[in-house]
Formats: sequence, structure tokens, C-alpha cells
Amino acid sequence: MSKILELREKRAKAWEAAKTFLDSKRGSDGLVSAEDAVTYDRMEEDIVNLGKEIARLERQEALEAELNKPVNMPLTGKPNIPGMETKTGRASDDYKKAFWNVMRSKNPRHDVLNSLSVGTDSEGGYLVPDEFERTLIQTLEEENVFRKLAKIIQTSSGDRKIPVVVTKGTAAWLDEGEEFDESDSVFGQTSIGAYKLGTMIKVSDELLNDSVFNLESYISTEFARRIGAKEEEAFLVGDADGKPTGIFNATGGAQLGITAGSATAITTDEIIDLVYSLKAPYRKNAVFLMNDATVKAIRKLKDGQGQYLWQPSLTAGTPDTLLNRPVYTSAYAPIIEAGAKTIAFGDFGYYWIADRQGRSFKRLNELFATTGQVGFLASQRVDGKLILPEAVKILQQKA
Repeated sequence: MSKILELREKRAKAWEAAKTFLDSKRGSDGLVSAEDAVTYDRMEEDIVNLGKEIARLERQEALEAELNKPVNMPLTGKPNIPGMETKTGRASDDYKKAFWNVMRSKNPRHDVLNSLSVGTDSEGGYLVPDEFERTLIQTLEEENVFRKLAKIIQTSSGDRKIPVVVTKGTAAWLDEGEEFDESDSVFGQTSIGAYKLGTMIKVSDELLNDSVFNLESYISTEFARRIGAKEEEAFLVGDADGKPTGIFNATGGAQLGITAGSATAITTDEIIDLVYSLKAPYRKNAVFLMNDATVKAIRKLKDGQGQYLWQPSLTAGTPDTLLNRPVYTSAYAPIIEAGAKTIAFGDFGYYWIADRQGRSFKRLNELFATTGQVGFLASQRVDGKLILPEAVKILQQKA
């Protein structure tokens, strides 16, 4: 660093000397002689060279500082002190450990019960640890295709009130002196509640006592499979009677876009009519949703230029397309038959899924004791509803 400072001082002095020389050699006409100009150019060249040397030394210093950095990360974490717990969300490490101990053990120790007081013990059920609940949600998304398309919100208690614009105000042309007409927007309100969805899982005593058996993975996967399938069915064809309102439901579901001319077939023109029955703003994010059997029935349809409407995806992880729009399939979408609503097309982001926070488990020790099994009750509360029916259009077969 001292060498750089030395050169900087030397360059500053050289610049001052060059300016003084130039001023002293300039004649009354403001010009310098050719000989003095050569001398000044030489002095200026020395100043430039000093600047280049300073830049080289600075780059060298920066490179050495980079190379002198340690190649290993220092140990900055605090030591694991007995009695201290790490806590993320509502589930401490002690609580998570105690929760799964209770799931495995019929008679937990008192220290386990004390740890469980971190959560909420309601009617014998224990609130699921936060870490497990996060894994569960990810599994549901993998099992349930509709959750990928819909909007998911979290609710804590009571119904979720959602304001909806029913009618928008309009403008009007006015003559000179004519009064303005009142044209207010009309607002409505819809609500999303929470329906209880539950399942029971039985596990043998041998599996519970086997240390190799991953109880957490088994319960989360099995719970996700059962709940995901029942959710998917309700989100598509649910009748709102103790369950969510489905997209294909006659009341509260999507609007009718087109009625097919046949009870057992669909034509190219009918699919095109379905697409354009949806308002243009919704078509930007619109996708198709139907049963696999329906895809099979329309796969060979062609447009006026002889091009197939359905195109397979060539990239992993991306859906097939129909009229260049993504196609998603679900086993719970209705199949082609007389009067059935077979294809939904629209922006499914207007279908809201409300997850009531907190999923619970309950262990049943005695009910299946004679068969050497332990039961687990798993439940959650969820609702789903299409907030704007006009955002999704339906193709219905001829009755």
C-alpha cells in the first residue's frame, strides 16, 4: 500500500511540475516552442506511465486479497447446548419428536406429554407439527391436479367473505346541458367456509415397533392419496352438500358455453365455439380440463387446414395442447354420455380453494387391539368454489 501512495504522490508532483513548465515556457502569443513542446510531451508521458503502474499495483493487490481468502467456511454456528430447542413455526424440535413418539407409543412418558403441551390438544387430537404439515401440502399438490390450477388461500376461522363486482358502471354520450346518468357498480358477496374431510389409517403393531419403518412417510403419503382423491372429486363434481362446489356442478359451477349436437361425440367446430364462448380477458390464462376418455375421443379431430387440434407435448413437465392451449385431465371429470358436461375451458385461477389452517391426527389405541393394529384418524377442513362463473365455460353433450 505504501508503494502505491508513493507513486501517487510522485505523479501529483510530476503533474504540478509539468503545468509550471508549460506556463513558464508559453510566450506572449500563448504558444510554446517546438523544443519546449517535446519536453512537455515527455513529462506528460511520464505522468501517464505512473498512472498505469499505479493501476497495475492496485489490481495486483486486489488479486492477492482474493487469493488469500480462506478456502473453507469458518465454524460460525453456535454449539448445541442441552436444553436449548430450535423452533420454526409452531413446531419445536421437542414437540415434533414428542408428536411422533405419541403416534408410535401407546403410553407416552410424562416428559413427552409435557412437550405436547406446546401444541393444542383438542378432544384427544394433537395439532400436526409444522414440518409434517408442509410435507403434506407438497404431496397433495403432486396427487391433485386441480390444486395446480386453482387459487389456494388459507383461512383461520369462520367463513371467508369475498366481494364480487356483479355489474359494472357504464359511460354514456351526453348532449350539451344534458344531465349525467347515475351508473353505479353493483357489488355482491360470496363466502367460502370449511367442510370436514377425514380418513382412518390402520397400522399393525409390528410396523409401529419396527425402527426401519418410516411412519411419517407412510402416514403422509397415504393421507395425501386419500384426501387428494376425495378433494379432486369434490372440486370437479361436488354438489355443495357437505362438500365443495364442483366446476361441473349445475348450481354454482361454470357457465354453459356450448351444447354439442351429439350425445356421444364432439366436433371440431364445437371445440372452437367453446373457446370463443369465453370472454377474451379470461382466454389469456385459460386451459382445458377433461377426462382421459374425452381426450381419446377428440384426439383425431382436425381443423380446416388439416392440422390436428390436439398436439402432444415434446417437453417433459409440460401438458399436451388443444388449439394451442394446455390440456389437463382428471379421472373425476365426467365422461362422454347423454347430457354430461364433458369439457371445461377457462381460467381456473378464479376457483378458490380455502384450506382451514391446522390438520389433526388422533390415535385409536383400543378399537383394533384384538387384531394387533392401531388406528389413526386424520382430518382437515377445506372448501372450494368458483368465484366468477363466467371465467370458465362448459361443453355439454346433447341430452
